[in-house]
Amino acid sequence: MLKRIVTAALGAALFLHAPANAADSGYFRGKTVTYIVATGPGGGYDSYGRLIARYMQKHLAGSRFVVRNVPGAGHIVGANTIYASRPDGLTIGMFNTGLIYDQLLKRDGVLFDLNKFSWIGKAANDTRALVLSNTAFKNTDDFLKARGPIKFAASGVGSAAYNDTRILADALHLNIQIVPGFTGNEGEMSMLRREVVAEVGTAESMEDFVKQGHGFFALAISGDPTALPGVPRASQYVKDEHGKRLLALINALSEIGRLTAGPPGIPVNVLNEERQAYDAVMKDPEFLAEAKKFDLDIHPMSGPQVLAAIKAALNQPPETVKELKAAASG
Repeated sequence: MLKRIVTAALGAALFLHAPANAADSGYFRGKTVTYIVATGPGGGYDSYGRLIARYMQKHLAGSRFVVRNVPGAGHIVGANTIYASRPDGLTIGMFNTGLIYDQLLKRDGVLFDLNKFSWIGKAANDTRALVLSNTAFKNTDDFLKARGPIKFAASGVGSAAYNDTRILADALHLNIQIVPGFTGNEGEMSMLRREVVAEVGTAESMEDFVKQGHGFFALAISGDPTALPGVPRASQYVKDEHGKRLLALINALSEIGRLTAGPPGIPVNVLNEERQAYDAVMKDPEFLAEAKKFDLDIHPMSGPQVLAAIKAALNQPPETVKELKAAASG
């Protein structure tokens, strides 16, 4: 419900801000920019996307932004749509960093190369975490000692959450059974019905479930020591190099969340103007106040920094890709 309220509030206010002059070559004056969000309406990505689009409109003088939801295939459809758009800077958008898995695994349907997107910036971290139902386990150690198979909820086969779950299980040598096909908060509802007892996802998406007392964060799958303070790190339970390499890949994805990008080939001057506007958004006191109001965490990174992080995440040795394929396939 909170996500729907946030989305409605952000959407209703999309055109309320007058343009400012953070970036003004005159190129965007009188033009409409389509901001694609690779999920359906509601939820974290839509909330971030609508807020960012509204303030991009403010900082790209004379522009008008509209948000278009293009869900499907675990963000692949939305990312394909952005990638195939005309490289004029008038179509940009947001998708999940889990697409790094899809490119490394060469999944069917991937028509993009993440190395070639025109990267504009990122707004937040996507810290991954393991949540356990408190009706099934008292603490993390009880979970790790369980014989299994332990039932996990996950979104569709091949999704970022599905891959994260497989990788964690492989790295920690867990005996699990994944029940796929859950979307939104359906996994949490399944835990309440005691059909499953665990779920791996972004900490932000599962925070309400934990705050309501239905479960607890058992492991933080992130190298950032400030993420989920007091929660055990998954890395402390991994003893072999195989598991360490897999967790390092999840850590890399966790640090580049809520991305904004355009298609390849946007002219340098246009891309730089969008990057300047995006950087101005991330420092805008009004933007930061609204993000805090809606409980949207902001940890920004510039376009060139995102590009470097993406290239590093995709530059995996053959043994890691082989291990990823084995983990993802179960």
